[in-house]
Amino acid sequence: MKKLLISILAFLVSGIAFAQGITPSDENQRAIQLLDQFYMEYLERHPMSASSMGIKKNYDQWDDISDKAAEAEIKLLEKNVDRLKKEIDYSQLNEQNLLSCQLYEYMVDIEKEGRPFLMHNYPITQLFGLHTEVASFLSSIHAIDSLSDAEAYLKRLKKIPALFHQLIQNSQARASRGIIPPSFVFPKVLADCETILKGFPFDKSKDSCTLFKDFSSKLKNLSLSPAKQAGLLSQCKSALQKDVYQAYQMLINHLKELEKKSDRRDGAWKFPEGEAFYQYVLRKTTTSSITPDQVFVKGEQEVARIHQEMKVIMLQTGFQGTLKEFFTNMKESPQFYFPNDENGKAAYLAKATAIIDSMRSQLDIFFISKPKAPIQVRAVEPYREKTSAFAFYQEPAADGSRPGIYYVSTFDMKSIPTYKMEALAYHEGIPGHHMQIALAQEMKDLPLFRKNGAYQYFMAYVEGWALYTEWLPKQYGFYKDPYSDFGRLSMELLRAVRLVVDAGIHARRWTREQAIQYFLSNTPMSEFEATREVERYIVWPSQATAYKIGMIKIQELRALCQQNLGARFDQRKFHDLILLNGALPLNMLEKTVRQWMEKQ
Repeated sequence: MKKLLISILAFLVSGIAFAQGITPSDENQRAIQLLDQFYMEYLERHPMSASSMGIKKNYDQWDDISDKAAEAEIKLLEKNVDRLKKEIDYSQLNEQNLLSCQLYEYMVDIEKEGRPFLMHNYPITQLFGLHTEVASFLSSIHAIDSLSDAEAYLKRLKKIPALFHQLIQNSQARASRGIIPPSFVFPKVLADCETILKGFPFDKSKDSCTLFKDFSSKLKNLSLSPAKQAGLLSQCKSALQKDVYQAYQMLINHLKELEKKSDRRDGAWKFPEGEAFYQYVLRKTTTSSITPDQVFVKGEQEVARIHQEMKVIMLQTGFQGTLKEFFTNMKESPQFYFPNDENGKAAYLAKATAIIDSMRSQLDIFFISKPKAPIQVRAVEPYREKTSAFAFYQEPAADGSRPGIYYVSTFDMKSIPTYKMEALAYHEGIPGHHMQIALAQEMKDLPLFRKNGAYQYFMAYVEGWALYTEWLPKQYGFYKDPYSDFGRLSMELLRAVRLVVDAGIHARRWTREQAIQYFLSNTPMSEFEATREVERYIVWPSQATAYKIGMIKIQELRALCQQNLGARFDQRKFHDLILLNGALPLNMLEKTVRQWMEKQ
């Protein structure tokens, strides 16, 4: 299989080289071919990533999630870098391919730096983990277009016990080092597990469980005899009742035992060498040398600035009172919320789709290049809507078989007010994540890892761009409704508060309750929203800092270009420059922008 994949890749790369007039001996072509080989080999080792790209190799397999495999992965990446340096003469590379090689080295270096902290994470949290990921993966990623696809689905179901065994081993290894999720995590995770096990064939309910319903609906797309279809459904029922049920019961028992050892300490400071770990993940997330104290102070400064801008909008609406009273009014006024019923949820999704469609029709103002991949707005599935983020984006399949998806959690309609809808749609959809990720996938002159993998790695670029695209439309007459503009600022305020709270929890030993209170005192968020946000930061140290740090950098680079180019500045070309290089660490992004500016 490996030789087959590499042969296919070599053929594809040779075709690209021929089209570009590159001889097989050209150093640029060899660099791309080698980097693509590394990525294809990565996909062979990570079948779940391959499936997410629409590649049906090892389609019946789960990833090896063991700590041993993680350690081996780092060593293999180091060997790849050694090979890259040995086989490729960097001095003969063009600018783009040199950047690709340097970027690959950067990614490996940051992983090497993190080797001492390989176990400094929680394998299972209320926010992420295989306890919900297996269901979402099978439902949204594992397509069934043939009988063999259906059989691969069944094999994956039967292999869930082995997967969960690795998951439990990972959890136990961390627990032995004192790395145990805080107490609040366990009731939420256990509830998610129990939700997965609700419905036929796990019980006598008339409604099917999530996985049986998914498998059944996908089988309907196949031209199978009634007998064959019944046989497959029978196999699915058996796998769910035996293998999947066994796996979840095993996990539930582990979690109940682990819960007894948990406590209310929330920050990464409680880990072995916790201070060094937080500084490392902060560098990895922001791709900068910013310190925890600098993050905290920058957050406070941004909170103060945004509060002043909010006061201006408050006066525009005619509200009489303090900003905090205005926050209360925005939280409690029913005019800003759809009903918390099926009709209200459907209306929200329809309006969100309309916002994205409207922006798509006006993209020529901002962009030259536009993605071909479509985007859909969907509600988060019931089995994970209680604990998921209130909105997020899932990338399209690289082969076009699956659209980009903007997910919204409609579990509590009070957590998604209408005044935030415009900014949220721009962030998760167009011109935010969808423009960014789909365009990178569709680029023909980048190696595969830059088109498909880097966006998951350079969080400050990815989330910084999405937050920048909340701000960008304001400069061109969008957010005509002052309440919608307030929503934009409230979204930016959330990201500024994240700087304060993330550093507060993990570097200044704030408690969960302190962090929630800071939210309630400084934002229009409800206690439910604030609690969910804070609990996210607790289990995912530093990730929340990416948004504002990345946005500030992109705004600084835009201002620099405007200042130096004057009338020659074309934002459409600037945005193409930011997007068509794919995701980059902020220092490399700045370097590419400065080089471009000098050429202009």
